[in-house]
Amino acid sequence: MSFLPEPFKHPYEINPNYKKSVAYFSSEFAIDQTLKIYSGGLGFLAGSHMRSAYDLKQNAIGIGILWTYGYYNQTRGDHREMAVQQRKKMYHFLEETGIKFTIKIHDHDVWVKAMYLPADIFGSAPMFLLTTDLEENDTMSRTISHRLYDSDFLTRIAQYILLGIGGATLLDKLGVDPDVWHMNEAHALSAAFHLYDKYGSMDEVKKRMVFTTHTPVEAGNEKSSFDLLHKFTFFNGLSLKEARQLCSVEGDEFNHTLAALRMSRKANAVSKLHGEVAREMWKGHEGICEIDHVTNAQNKKYWVDPQLESARAAGDVHALAKRKRELKKLLFKEVADQTGRLFDPDYLTIVWARRFADYKRADLVTRDIDRFEAMLNNTDRPVQIIWAGKPYPKDWGAIDTFNRLIHLTQHYPNAAVLVGYELSLSKLMKDGSDIWLNNPVVTREASGTSGMSAAMNGSVNFSTYDGWVCEFSKDGHNSFVIPEADPALSDEARDQHDMLGFYQILETEVLPSYYDEQGSWWNIVLNSMNEVVPFFDSDRMADEYYTKMYS
Repeated sequence: MSFLPEPFKHPYEINPNYKKSVAYFSSEFAIDQTLKIYSGGLGFLAGSHMRSAYDLKQNAIGIGILWTYGYYNQTRGDHREMAVQQRKKMYHFLEETGIKFTIKIHDHDVWVKAMYLPADIFGSAPMFLLTTDLEENDTMSRTISHRLYDSDFLTRIAQYILLGIGGATLLDKLGVDPDVWHMNEAHALSAAFHLYDKYGSMDEVKKRMVFTTHTPVEAGNEKSSFDLLHKFTFFNGLSLKEARQLCSVEGDEFNHTLAALRMSRKANAVSKLHGEVAREMWKGHEGICEIDHVTNAQNKKYWVDPQLESARAAGDVHALAKRKRELKKLLFKEVADQTGRLFDPDYLTIVWARRFADYKRADLVTRDIDRFEAMLNNTDRPVQIIWAGKPYPKDWGAIDTFNRLIHLTQHYPNAAVLVGYELSLSKLMKDGSDIWLNNPVVTREASGTSGMSAAMNGSVNFSTYDGWVCEFSKDGHNSFVIPEADPALSDEARDQHDMLGFYQILETEVLPSYYDEQGSWWNIVLNSMNEVVPFFDSDRMADEYYTKMYS
């Protein structure tokens, strides 16, 4: 039975295997291209989770923020460089809940309204989205829910309070207390202090809270001034002394992830390798909960092309190749529209598409310009390459990499950089690529998910041995894996090793298979498609959260 009151009840009979009630808190959800409240992988993961919750008839809801301007619209400037456009979003399919309340932020009353996304609109768990962009609020308070991951850290603190305490207050207004409060990253941590204020017991908090961590490097976990958080009412009215005792903090540095590990009964990393890294990273800290792992996944029902799937199920290589060629032509229309380049559907097409961040090394294959040019100038075995992805709008290093790739590709008719990397373009690129390139620094990618949905659509993963790939890839059988570099190498030597590994495998395995041994190539494609599911379908993941984390 749904734990929600009318008129928000789940539109399906709850599966008895998933009757425990769950509130899933996340800063972003990629539910559909139409609802632009996401930036990248964290949102893609959360969106797939909510879709599988619907498909499995789970007693779960999502709680997020209705970002007025979303993350940002990625466009081009006058010289084709990346440009950031902020455009107000309108969603007429969201419903009024009639729920409006105030929360304290910086000891100031801020009005919050909850909007409702019914489950049947996009086939997701019921969603509640919070906004402060209301006439009742002053200008500063209205901006709290304007932009996902606002560059101003004071605004981000306010956003964390909105998601955590705001989401907890919403549950009170609905008259529900879910069995499980699931924090997808530590952005909703302030909800724990609301629970503590409500029940007066850390045991009661831990009984409810579970936590998913996505950050495999300690330095990447967000830290704030403890005194500043207290002034912002992050601790929901607790005295400094009480808050310090609850979080086991002595100095002024508040580590959000560490606090979440101490205030939850269980946590999970997002791949097997990430679990090993996370346990090693946090083992020296007292009072943390058990860290298990639930490997990320993507919703096959949403991502897969039906004709490709039919060809896979039938083992029909001819139909698979025919449909793949059609999908490549669709992608190449977008390439032509954006860049004026006419790509050939019979040429091997490599795609690198994900968030631009330093450790993901978008430009790795260009760092030896002679090898790069030789690849693009090979007329016997032609290669086309496409990049896409959104840097954080204030990450000037990532933006510089993006723009350098744009300027570099101006010289080649078979290389392109696309803008507007959101769900629709992501789908187009996964459908239309032959190779899905992924070359993060090993152990830096907690999981990665884009290669999963690419594999579901006949794109072969070509990757360093990191994240989810360690649980999937069999080199030369369902993917191509760049051998691991010696951890003792310098960063420069490691990057050189990985780049040369890419070119060696491309030249000795990928190109011969694609152009000279078609039977071998389509065997790899079919192996990849057959073996990526069911484990990397989010139905498995959503089920595993119930069995490993919620029980």
